[in-house]
Amino acid sequence: MITRFAPSPTGPLHLGHAYSALLAFDMATQNNGTFLLRIEDIDQSRARPEWEAQIFYDLHWLGLHWPTPAMRQSDRLPAYSAALDHLWQHGLIYPCTCARRDIHDAISAPQEGVPTIGPDGLIYPGTCRPPHQHATHAPRPDAVLRLNMARAIQAIDAPLEFSETGLHCDHITFAANDVITKIGDSVLARRAMGTSYHLSVVLDDAAQGITHIVRGQDLYETTTIHVILQRLLGLPTPSYHHHKLIRDENGRRLAKRDDARALSKYRAEGAGPNDIRRMVGL
Repeated sequence: MITRFAPSPTGPLHLGHAYSALLAFDMATQNNGTFLLRIEDIDQSRARPEWEAQIFYDLHWLGLHWPTPAMRQSDRLPAYSAALDHLWQHGLIYPCTCARRDIHDAISAPQEGVPTIGPDGLIYPGTCRPPHQHATHAPRPDAVLRLNMARAIQAIDAPLEFSETGLHCDHITFAANDVITKIGDSVLARRAMGTSYHLSVVLDDAAQGITHIVRGQDLYETTTIHVILQRLLGLPTPSYHHHKLIRDENGRRLAKRDDARALSKYRAEGAGPNDIRRMVGL
């Protein structure tokens, strides 16, 4: 078993991060496996070296250890570019110039029964989707590139399914038509980034040989997108374990703006790693 924890260095780790990291570490340890750390720093406009240093400090303080050096997404841009070029050559992605306001206006009068919100927020209405696409050149790294979901589904000759051992403990299958209507054409490369969360996480998990992905329930619906990308790129599909979210007293899931629940604050107040485990229910 190989698990991982993949935080972004854009703020302090809080109790929710601790729960996910400890759960992944414990699963690997109990199965004589390996726990890996990955730094998801593709958004260089928000990533900060001091937050990355704090991640290492907090995780070591919790008693976690991993092989070094940790993978860093900013070192893997050539791999993301190669995958995008592959998808482009097969006519599966296209450039999109729509702003968020354009998308909002386009779906302001949706058809009855047609969903407008998916795992990425507003479901893209296909404004820039070409009726035909000829891969005549590699996509520019500063363009927004979307996956043509309908063509992607047509190109996949394998079941759309994955194993889930967490809150949805089951063997999950999903229908092609549901993917097209409920997810839409996901962004695979953002402007000035050269990639996106969806593309990067799929390629990185495969590169690290991750067998069991441990992450929050809020990412459950994105798994469909990731399985589709795995099929298109010839990558293995790991087992998924989506866990509960740690919430505040008002029932809201914790975010990095919740500094009051930052691990560094608990540590400064005298809490130890076992106290953190007790707080998150481990």
